[in-house]
This record gives sequence, structure tokens and C-alpha cells, in this order.
Amino acid sequence: MNNNGIDIQEDEIDLLELLHHFVRKWWLFLIGGAVGGVVFFLVTSFLITPLYESSATIYILSKTTSITAALDMTTGEKLAEDFTIIATSHPVLDDSAKQIKQDTGKDITREQMEKMVTVSDDATRLLVITATSDDPETAALVANAVAAQTSEKMADITKTDAPTTVESAEAAKEPSSPNVLRDTAIGIVVGIGVIGLILLIDFLMNDRIINEEDIEKYLGLSTLAALPDRDPHKTKNRNRKRSR
Repeated sequence: MNNNGIDIQEDEIDLLELLHHFVRKWWLFLIGGAVGGVVFFLVTSFLITPLYESSATIYILSKTTSITAALDMTTGEKLAEDFTIIATSHPVLDDSAKQIKQDTGKDITREQMEKMVTVSDDATRLLVITATSDDPETAALVANAVAAQTSEKMADITKTDAPTTVESAEAAKEPSSPNVLRDTAIGIVVGIGVIGLILLIDFLMNDRIINEEDIEKYLGLSTLAALPDRDPHKTKNRNRKRSR
């Protein structure tokens, strides 16, 4: 029990010493946080291309779908999942690219659209089609085109009218990413964390004996007397002043 008590006490003393070590170097944490924040701010602001998101929402049940059919289709909540696959299928993306080419003259390949388009069905019977691009106008154009072609494909598959468009995509005024404030805050935290890790390693690697407590703690010896540490250069300077 005594040995365990001694071990616990030493661990507590080590934690206190570590805390004191951090407190003595508080200015390094300020520098680390400032440097990390500035670096992340500059990278986010000037090296990362801003991306814009636009979303179009469609209601997957048409006006001519009967109540019985609607209940049958929504059983198991699989309907939206099926149409999510349809929205990102090759025929829909190819037809969307053709529509964009015909309306605006822009050439967007299927591969490019696959990287741009995401579909979510969190609202069960609402399908949200989102397009992401470095150009806000292109993002809105792609989202609306995919939504329109998805509606036509749904109508063809279910043999009913096309689903209703709840909301058309609009060009975003602000980028969705990167988030400068968030990334700067992350940079500050990372900078402080790096400094903390460096100081921790320095503390653990430091096995120097500095005072009487260290001698008793690490060597198990008691000190009879302690001599002050004198700088030989200061002693010489004092002797010269006295000789004058």
C-alpha cells in the first residue's frame, strides 16, 4: 500500500510539474496559436478554390398518383431511395448534359456531372438534388437540369405525370466552402496543440537534476548543503570593478 501511495504521489507531482512547465511557457502557446491561425487563414483565403452549392427539390409523387398507389410505394420507405439512384443514373446525367448544351452551349461531361451532383432523400418523399461547382451559375444550371430530367425519368418509370418541382435551384451568392472563420479557428487550435506536444516531449525527455527535490526524488539521497550557482564571467567583472 505504501509503495502504491508513493507512486500515486509521484504521478501527481509530475502532473503539477508539467502544468507549471506549460504555464512558464505560456507565450509559446500564444505564438503557436497565432501562427497556426494565420497559416490556415492564408491557405483558406488564397490557395483553396471557393465552391458554390445550389439545390433543386422535387416531390416524388405526382398529381395523378392515387392514394392507394402512394401508400403501396411508400411502404418500407424505399421509394425515395429508388429515385435517388435514378437521379444519378447515366441516362439522366447524359440527358441533363444535352439539355445544358442546347440551352446555354456549355459542354459538361457525364464524368464532371457525377462529381458535381449529390442527391439526398432525408425528407422521405422529397428529393433534394444539389450541384457543387466553382461557378455559382453552373451549379444552379446543373441542379435544375438534373432535377428536370429526373422528373421525366420518374414519370416514364411510374407511368404517371412528372413529379412536382418544389423549389428550383438559384445561383449562390456566398461560397459553401471553404469556411474561413472555421478553418482559422481550427488553425489556432492546431497551433496550440503542436506547441503543447513539443513542450510535452521536452518535459518527458528532460532528465536533468535541477534542485534538491530532484536529487531526493530521482536518486533517493538527502542533500546536506547547496551552493549557489555562480557565473564565472560575472565574478570576473565584479573583481575588475573592485580592483579599480
